[in-house]
Amino acid sequence: MEVRENFPGIFISSFFGKNAVPLLYDNRCGFIMETNVQLELAYNFLQYTGVNVFLTGKAGTGKTTFLHRLKRLSPKRMIVLAPTGVAAINAGGVTIHSFFQLPFGPYRAPLTNELPETKERFTNKFSKEKIDIIRSLDLLVIDEISMVRADLLDAVHDVLCRYRDKTRPFGGVQLLMIGDLQQLAPIVKEEEWSLLRTYYKSPFFFNSLALQQTSYVSIELTQVYRQCDGEFIRLLNAIRGNCADQTVFDLLNRRYIPGFKPGKEEGYITLTTHNAQAQLINSRELEEIPASAYSFLAEVKDNFPAYAFPTEERLVLKKGAQVMFVKNDSSQEKRYYNGKIGKITAIGAERIRVKCADDREEIEVGKEEWTNTKYTIDPETKEITETIEGVFRQYPLKTAWAITIHKSQGLTFERAIIDAGAAFTHGQVYVALSRCKTLEGLVLSSPLKNNVLISDRTVESFTERVGKSQPDAIDLEKARLQYYTELVTDLFDFTLLWKRLQRVAWVFGEHLGKLYPEWTARYRQARENCFSEIVSVGEKFKIQLTRLIAASENAEQDKRIRERISKGVIYFSEKLQTIVLDLLENSVLEIDNKEVRKIAEEALGRLQREAAVKQETLTAAENGFSVKSYLAARSRAMLEKPRIKMRKSTDKIDISADIGHPELYNRLRHWRKEEADRLKLPVYTIMQQKALLGVANTLPTSGKELLKIPGIGKKVMEKYGKKLLEIVDEFRLGINEPE
Repeated sequence: MEVRENFPGIFISSFFGKNAVPLLYDNRCGFIMETNVQLELAYNFLQYTGVNVFLTGKAGTGKTTFLHRLKRLSPKRMIVLAPTGVAAINAGGVTIHSFFQLPFGPYRAPLTNELPETKERFTNKFSKEKIDIIRSLDLLVIDEISMVRADLLDAVHDVLCRYRDKTRPFGGVQLLMIGDLQQLAPIVKEEEWSLLRTYYKSPFFFNSLALQQTSYVSIELTQVYRQCDGEFIRLLNAIRGNCADQTVFDLLNRRYIPGFKPGKEEGYITLTTHNAQAQLINSRELEEIPASAYSFLAEVKDNFPAYAFPTEERLVLKKGAQVMFVKNDSSQEKRYYNGKIGKITAIGAERIRVKCADDREEIEVGKEEWTNTKYTIDPETKEITETIEGVFRQYPLKTAWAITIHKSQGLTFERAIIDAGAAFTHGQVYVALSRCKTLEGLVLSSPLKNNVLISDRTVESFTERVGKSQPDAIDLEKARLQYYTELVTDLFDFTLLWKRLQRVAWVFGEHLGKLYPEWTARYRQARENCFSEIVSVGEKFKIQLTRLIAASENAEQDKRIRERISKGVIYFSEKLQTIVLDLLENSVLEIDNKEVRKIAEEALGRLQREAAVKQETLTAAENGFSVKSYLAARSRAMLEKPRIKMRKSTDKIDISADIGHPELYNRLRHWRKEEADRLKLPVYTIMQQKALLGVANTLPTSGKELLKIPGIGKKVMEKYGKKLLEIVDEFRLGINEPE
């Protein structure tokens, strides 16, 4: 059977014939979904544009499947985050708080006054590897976005801007936000909202101040795969859209069966609004089974936080207990999936067997592993990879006579008893009802009334706008061309390079002008040359390219555009080398003052990193511009460690433009180092750097001439004057320094 992968689906053409409808196969659950326009559109926006995407849709429309396939197929450097530990484990990512090192509690709104004590709590230092990941990121995915508060999204924006482009929302990284606002809402306590309401219209993510500063497309998935009954889907849509009339309630309430007591073999699970209710039901049912209890202790290795445990650390089970699988079968048999209900038919210290209602055979259950991962940079490939931090190993089961509606998010049940009479938050009733595959498999423990549908007008208004503003192929093509144009013009934008060079020139003039006057003059001249020969020419070249791209029918394949880009690459590569790179490569400097050395290293390091980015991306475009090659080259260069390092006094220094007699200078440095070691003092307390340079450049012959050198006063003269003159005399006479 021919299998051709072309996102978002696998096309199984030979099996269904040449005119077959493309299908999407979910490897985790083993079901097949028909590919639809929205899924393809979402992937293409993420693959070929830089536009932010909000991917939404009813329960069971394939959002999670889309995410897992995107992770496998997208060439962009991406990470996946989620608001809770369990959601992060299910999405194959990490939590927002752990990755961005954010504390819990309200966050200040950007561009506004800070909330009390916020600044100190949100300035955690990041590791170099974490900073590298942030700087080289192309795509940030946030799953279950409906549970992300607006202030948390603004906190993400602030961290990204701290290490990326401060002038652009979210530092210029592309966002993919996945979730359904008609399901679970963000948690916000009254005391927290009293602080946040000054800045936000609502706690929902779409009221994030940073998000409102950027444009994004909203793509709604409409094809439901969990349910096949059109009538049931219509009822669910009415509940979701808060437009249920009495007819809808009458049809649903037909499933209200007072005093319903399912048979033990039927596998019904009760969905409750509160955790205490679910725990009470599970504990009571387990106690009533007249069988021996077995306790299974999970193996927890290294770092796996308790809040992310997918089941109990100490799992207590009995023969006859109703259980739910909490993980998809990792074996090739795919015998169970997350949410499948069954009954324990055999149990021992080392074995558990489960029989599910619709299966002929029992399932021999083995232990499964869950991993807690963190994102790292592969030292060889420089790719963003997932590194296992901890492992949780346990039987993939939990008692399942009842579960909270909140924890049922993302699960599918054949049979369920819905206890939604005490619904207390937006979307709870819809989440509960939409877990069921069929209306016949659903039983209500209390009749549904209008008052259980808790809606939020802000969400309804936003959802209406999403439905009316769906992008199409024309919007995609416009965004694709815009993205291509942005990246091509960014290739020839040297403004940041010039700013970095300007900063270095200022540092030299402010702190090193007297110590290194020649190098100060060189960097000042480089600054002027960079502006006139690179930046100004680049601006004109960008205008030319923009016009050519706009006039072309197929800019990416246009021969004339490719030729112009190639010529531009040759010109700017040469200028970059002669004006900036050669200067950086030949800079050999020594600075005693720690603060000045730190300032100079930082300025030169930033200049070198930006120069490396320009050099790598220009090289990647030598034979034609490619979005994929450009992004890869840019990320690769960002991860290169700056080679600029201010020399310490213990290092061997090469010839510098500001040293008249380098050999004498090295002899003086050697003597200063020995004296500092003898006295156990820092070298700069023996004699300042500018004094060494003064002696090496003027070759003094008397104490009077020594005192004219900056940095040599009476105390230095008394202590070391005689020795300094002796070293100078030996140099004049050509006497070699003793080994």
